[in-house]
Amino acid sequence: MLAGLASAFTFGTVLPLKHGHSEGRAMVAALPVVGLVLGLFTAAMLWAGAWAFGPHSLLTGAVTVAALLILTRGLHIDGLADTADGLGCYGPSERALTVMREGSAGPFGVAAVVVVVLVQAAAFSTLTPGATATAAAVSALATGRVAAVLAARHGVPAADGSSLGAWVAGSQSPWTVAGWTAVVAAGAALATPRPWQGPLAVAVALLAAATLIGHCVRRFGGVTGDVIGAAIELATTLTLIGLAIRS
Repeated sequence: MLAGLASAFTFGTVLPLKHGHSEGRAMVAALPVVGLVLGLFTAAMLWAGAWAFGPHSLLTGAVTVAALLILTRGLHIDGLADTADGLGCYGPSERALTVMREGSAGPFGVAAVVVVVLVQAAAFSTLTPGATATAAAVSALATGRVAAVLAARHGVPAADGSSLGAWVAGSQSPWTVAGWTAVVAAGAALATPRPWQGPLAVAVALLAAATLIGHCVRRFGGVTGDVIGAAIELATTLTLIGLAIRS
């Protein structure tokens, strides 16, 4: 368990934690814990931004997103860009996977990154530092990592040639997915004045992530590390949007 948690932090952040051998199953199952810690870090950034720039400053949101990109090595946003480029190209799955492995971002990838970064920055800027904002940040970042668990659930294959996909694909039981979904949904109930809004935002975000994952499996023949990163960013962004809606 501890090796899996250390592996999750090493994989999902810049923290160079020492760990022993960990199965992909244990690493993926621990990723929502990484999201929880990143959410607390985000809440601290919101407090600092409100002190430096005033409440609801877009600059606070932008700095927070930049700090998260640094803390996560831009790993998931890179996966989003590669997945967008792969989905945007023509040809068989082999051609799409080749495009994703090339490393350079094409027009679809750039557009996806710009949209996600702008939306996340704007959504963070709507949060007023406090207990509710902390719950919102934790819920959004943790939901993103639950999407990674969803991408590695039983029955989802790995795409050909994907080492990360082969390591984690099909490793998560439905009970693990359901358990983490229930935990983040319960936490999200504290993120808005209306207790139903947070769980609904989590459900919609994970449904969208599941749809993306299913489409990628059909297009690429399975999941890759890039697809997992794209699912994380999509679920995080949609949860933030859902929590930012006001009556």
